[in-house]
Amino acid sequence: MIMKSRLLRYSRRLVKGVALACCASLLVASKAPSTLEQVKAAGRLVVLSQNGPTTYYEDANGHYTGFEYGMLQAFADELGVTLEIRDVHDLSHLFLELQNPDSGAHLAAAGLTVTSERRDQVRFAPSYFEVRQQVIYRLGEARPRSVADLAGKTIAVIAGSAHAEKLRKLAVRYPDLQWKEISDVDAMELVEMVNEGEYHYAMVDSNAYAVHRGLYPNTHIAFNLTQFQPVSWAFPKSDDDTLYRAARNFMLRANTSGLVAELRELYFGHVSKMNVGGAQTFAQMTRERLPRWREEMERVATSYDLDWELLAALSYQESHWNPRAKSPTGVRGLMMLTRATAREMGVNRLDPIESIEGGARYFIRVRDKIPARIREPDRTWMALAAYNVGYGHLEDARVLTQQLGGNPDRWSDVRNHLPLLAKRQYYKHLKHGYARGWEPVTYVQNIRHYQALLTWNNRIEQQRLAAANDAGEAIADANQAETGASASAL
Repeated sequence: MIMKSRLLRYSRRLVKGVALACCASLLVASKAPSTLEQVKAAGRLVVLSQNGPTTYYEDANGHYTGFEYGMLQAFADELGVTLEIRDVHDLSHLFLELQNPDSGAHLAAAGLTVTSERRDQVRFAPSYFEVRQQVIYRLGEARPRSVADLAGKTIAVIAGSAHAEKLRKLAVRYPDLQWKEISDVDAMELVEMVNEGEYHYAMVDSNAYAVHRGLYPNTHIAFNLTQFQPVSWAFPKSDDDTLYRAARNFMLRANTSGLVAELRELYFGHVSKMNVGGAQTFAQMTRERLPRWREEMERVATSYDLDWELLAALSYQESHWNPRAKSPTGVRGLMMLTRATAREMGVNRLDPIESIEGGARYFIRVRDKIPARIREPDRTWMALAAYNVGYGHLEDARVLTQQLGGNPDRWSDVRNHLPLLAKRQYYKHLKHGYARGWEPVTYVQNIRHYQALLTWNNRIEQQRLAAANDAGEAIADANQAETGASASAL
């Protein structure tokens, strides 16, 4: 009887436990998945951005690239999902779409400056970059040196930008300020407008102007309107902060692990301190000399699986595309080959076509010597340095880099140690001795800068050609429609 009573009590407790477990399961099942869980379940991260050189763009092979893209792809890879970028032409629309729960967007990443006004709308992750707002003016015009000097002239800004916010604040103190908020443009187009005299001034971010300045030699920085301001990703304000916290943790790691520094070097490390004269010379040579050799450079580059812009940039650094160039050390021609190198490559260095061929072959030969474990683009940048200073000196710099605790397979580390080849305390212990180690550093930086300018100049040309073709087709369609209407009337 006692045993039976115990069994009965045990059965009741078991039934109660099962019931509680079922209730808990139902409660868990009824709980909506978090934003992070939804992203992982859907297998995609949807990001609002703006196409451009400082955010993301397509490379020559049709693949996305760019600083912002590199950051976003690393975050998506960490989450184990596919990255989906939606281009939004207007910044005001970008913030509205981000706050719309039906848009499906998870975050916005478009080089967004963190401002107090924007903090009222969205939530920002930790900063990964800093920029200054700069006023750009046209050379030949009076240079404004303060906000007061801008009065009475029209300033071009991107609609919905932090620059427009800044001007609205300044207008309280300077009521004569005039500006035009322009939609569906990027910083490069604003600088071009000033370069062509369409607007007196433009306001752009410092990193954007640094990338573009070589394309528009008639422009210059008037003054910095702000100190450095943080740039970050924006998230909709919500009680669910799971995705935001994941992004915050990722950003903190990216800043400390070297990822941000690596991407900055990759996409902005080429920015050159090109002076006005240098920019004007490059623009002039691009118009007057490059067209004569471009087709041949494209042909040779294709045959050696190179970017023709790289070959053109290398040639410009060497000779300014002058086939009769000659240096005091005896190197000559379009690619400035030594007599020995020209003989080794089997070309006549005074023949510009053969010089291009020989220069490309020599570059490939030097690059093939670089250890296979070194990844691109570091491999190409080291090959350029070796093209300039010699492979032996490059190897000395890599050995020295490793001895001093750096990474000999990373260009940014080797670049920092190359100048030490000119210091006796270092070069006396190296196999190849003294070298003017600072020269390849400037050499590579200039070539990277020229290549970027040529790439963007080529893209602008293609966009203009496409726009002209579209306009021509529209006119043809209109004429055809008018002809058809006239025929019907007859």
